[in-house]
Amino acid sequence: MTITKCIDLNSDLGESFGQWQMGNDEAMLKVVSSANIACGFHAGSPAGILKTLKAAKANHVEIGAHVGYPDLVGFGRRNMDIAADELTADVIYQIGALKGLAASIGAKVSYVKPHGALYNTIAHDKRQAMAVIDALCSVDSTLILVALAGSKLIEWAKENGLRVVAEAFADRAYHADGTLVSRKEAGAVLHDPEFVADRMLQLVNEGGVTAIEGQFVRIDAGSICVHGDSAGALAMAQKVREKLQQNGINIAPFAKANNR
Repeated sequence: MTITKCIDLNSDLGESFGQWQMGNDEAMLKVVSSANIACGFHAGSPAGILKTLKAAKANHVEIGAHVGYPDLVGFGRRNMDIAADELTADVIYQIGALKGLAASIGAKVSYVKPHGALYNTIAHDKRQAMAVIDALCSVDSTLILVALAGSKLIEWAKENGLRVVAEAFADRAYHADGTLVSRKEAGAVLHDPEFVADRMLQLVNEGGVTAIEGQFVRIDAGSICVHGDSAGALAMAQKVREKLQQNGINIAPFAKANNR
């Protein structure tokens, strides 16, 4: 019996704020299977978030809460040393906001993906990681947590009963130890759509990619992030989806797949 390979494609959306527009949510929602929608702390206005939620529902795309630090000015990309109880409350607040907006149109929030500096910090910082885990367990333990592939966060979340999906990044280079190459280093961000699509095909078929040092590095991921806010992002996402589908790989949301 032939087993069809399957992968989720996700993107960060709903990040426009009033007259300030970021990305092309309408077009990206025709490419991805899961949408990480901003919750107002790092980006997104209520009206803009609701518009993106409606578009996600219309395109049958799974909805996730893209929670972050309270940092509109820094777009959530600045590290913050927040007390654990405050961070837990912040995450609960953001999930609640998105759940309320989603409920108003008959949609459902099925997962949580932390954003920016919060995402990177909780991959290794157990204190802040537990604050986020506590938030999910308190507000809705059925929510799936999206975490960096190979990070300690995956183990900590599973130990607390959460379902976790590991994530890989389409447009980022990896070191031989499985960590992401810092954006401060040359070659950290990949820009060639064909090259990126070939790497993601390698990821799905071989379980890893070629590291910046030249060695093959294993990356166990159930979802691929295709960023939607950079130049050429849409074309890259479209090429990744096209390449995977041409090679018999199904694009489907992890929220509807079996536990990983």
